[in-house]
Amino acid sequence: MLDTSARLLRLLSLLQARRDWPGPELAERLGVSDRTVRRDVEKLRALGYPVHAVPGTAGYRLGPGAALPPLLLDDEEAVAVAVGLRTAAGGTVAGIEETSVRALAKLEQVLPERLRRRVNAVQSFTVPMAGGGPPVDPGTLSLLAAACRDRHLLRFDYTGRDGATAPRTAEPHRLVHSGRRWYLLAYDTDRADWRTFRADRIAPKTPTGPRFAPREPPDPDIAGYTSRAVSSEVYRYRGRFTVHAPAERVTERIGPAVGRVEPIDAGSCTLRTGSHSLDELALYVAAIGAPFQVHEPPELVRHVRTLADRLRRSVTEPSATISHPGDRRFPDDREAP
Repeated sequence: MLDTSARLLRLLSLLQARRDWPGPELAERLGVSDRTVRRDVEKLRALGYPVHAVPGTAGYRLGPGAALPPLLLDDEEAVAVAVGLRTAAGGTVAGIEETSVRALAKLEQVLPERLRRRVNAVQSFTVPMAGGGPPVDPGTLSLLAAACRDRHLLRFDYTGRDGATAPRTAEPHRLVHSGRRWYLLAYDTDRADWRTFRADRIAPKTPTGPRFAPREPPDPDIAGYTSRAVSSEVYRYRGRFTVHAPAERVTERIGPAVGRVEPIDAGSCTLRTGSHSLDELALYVAAIGAPFQVHEPPELVRHVRTLADRLRRSVTEPSATISHPGDRRFPDDREAP
């Protein structure tokens, strides 16, 4: 009886972990026959779990029930969920803070003392940095994730950088979270190319469209591809620099959504990043703390010379000649708003 009960719990855990399970694969994972799997599925149904047969295949799917069935979590999973909920309480999903706190309170009621201490330790010795990204509606995230999972065509209105909104149609592939923003990687059917959309700018239309056949993603490294796409967004100025420091060191200082680092040799690398301000672009790279050369755009090369002269004059003796904003000699290098 104990073996049977343990096997039922293991079967339920597997069904919760993935949407569809072929019967033979379940039997292999559980170390039993297909017939035993069928009997165990019937036992779960008798206990009230909505286990459905997948049409056209000898497989099973755990469907939604009238009430949420018990979740089976091992120690590491329970700690991960609790820490995730605490993190979400201050995250970038709109309105999720209060919901996360309520869910966390329920979870902590059933956590063993040893796990509760681990979760509290993580919380007590973690200091969050201020300045999150724009909030995303949780309903939008859920819809986007479901469309990725079920391969349903998405129709939505997308607000661009200039504030203009236009209808888009896309085949969603993955959601990517940079830590500050949520992105949707999808194949834009109107433009016949892969695109990265900011989730906070997406207004989905329901119902979703028909199912589509999945395409080969543009890169096996989805996170890396999205990082490169995001750092190559349309900026007024796109800069290319040679930084005389190891690529690993520069990568530690450059966020993946801000720039792209490519090693040249053991002691130098190429940095590509952008900004709408020449001052911001130059000072951002200077703040890396390593020698660098500016290659493009040409106006940045000129601006860095002007900026360097301005900084040099800021520490000269009081008797030195310093231009002021009202002085005609002051360079007109301010950025357009």
